[in-house]
Amino acid sequence: MTPTPDATRTRVGIDGRKVPGAQGRPPIERLDLAKDLGLDGVFYRTVFDMDPALAAGDLIEYRHRADALGLYLETGVGNVNPYAMAEHPQLRRAGDGDTVLGFRRAIEAAAGIGCRELWVVTGGYKNYPGRFAYDRFRSDVDWPAQLDETARFLDLLAPVCREHGVHLNLETHEEITSFELVRLIERVGPDVLGITYDTTNLLQRGEDPLASARRVAPHVRQTHVKDCLLGVGADGLRYQLRPVGAGTLDLAAILRALRDAGARPNLSLETLTSAAESGGGADGLHPYLRPLTIELYDPAWHAVHPDLSAAELAAVVRLAAEGDRRVAEGAAEPMSAFAGRPFTHADAVAFVRAGAAHLRSLATEGGVPCPA
Repeated sequence: MTPTPDATRTRVGIDGRKVPGAQGRPPIERLDLAKDLGLDGVFYRTVFDMDPALAAGDLIEYRHRADALGLYLETGVGNVNPYAMAEHPQLRRAGDGDTVLGFRRAIEAAAGIGCRELWVVTGGYKNYPGRFAYDRFRSDVDWPAQLDETARFLDLLAPVCREHGVHLNLETHEEITSFELVRLIERVGPDVLGITYDTTNLLQRGEDPLASARRVAPHVRQTHVKDCLLGVGADGLRYQLRPVGAGTLDLAAILRALRDAGARPNLSLETLTSAAESGGGADGLHPYLRPLTIELYDPAWHAVHPDLSAAELAAVVRLAAEGDRRVAEGAAEPMSAFAGRPFTHADAVAFVRAGAAHLRSLATEGGVPCPA
């Protein structure tokens, strides 16, 4: 992993696409904004987010600015599922039509500024109803075929990774399970693949947060840290983002599981920008605060989760029942109320500050070493 000035502590930063107030400003200024928020680094989702042309001279400015500010700098590449790769056209464009060459050039560009832990993903959440929001449920190609082609493509990239000392870190994204991710790593090789651990996404696959954290922990090299509230609905479980520390997750236990497995990643908050910065309407409501439905009452949902045990799914249902109890007792705001008020820039800043404060408080509670 990228060394930090103090290897005994974990640093708290932010996903570069979620920096409040960054819209309309040069991407490099996300580093300054993060510093102003009291954070320790920025995780630019892809190297193209820094410079679409991958110009070495422009990219080195990010390294210099991050170093001058005392911030970590992380990045990624893009979608490695060939059936979804067209959603990240910059990769093919970077190779002048040759996708593998495009990945090579992106990997080389990132390695050239010292970023060798690189985010990759196997799908993307779509604004379609129900399960069709997830690539896992595509009707034109089944999920096992997508996984097979993803593994084949990662095999093509493995020599490039080894040449540059790079890990491609598969995100625990909404469409894939922890079981499948571990099998991909075992097939292609842990010397070239790792995990970008998103702390809530696997709940959408019915996985218990602590159990899934323990499964992926030996491979975790980057993170997206967020929290959520769960509840029981008429059509499945309900899932809604909440400030880190105010939701369902026992982050102290999760981060201890990572530490116990030897993982020491930076903790990059994936929070929310304001409704205006996130495509919200004139009402100021945030599109990403609408509760999602985990359709576990539907046999079609269960049919594509062959690894999931009844015991683990029951643990998730228990978390949802606990969320409903907290709402009923007034300890948590109802989902409808939380989603139904404007989400401003000040709210976005508060989301970030609350999450950073919670992660740092874990150090004083005997959890994971974090900066003071």
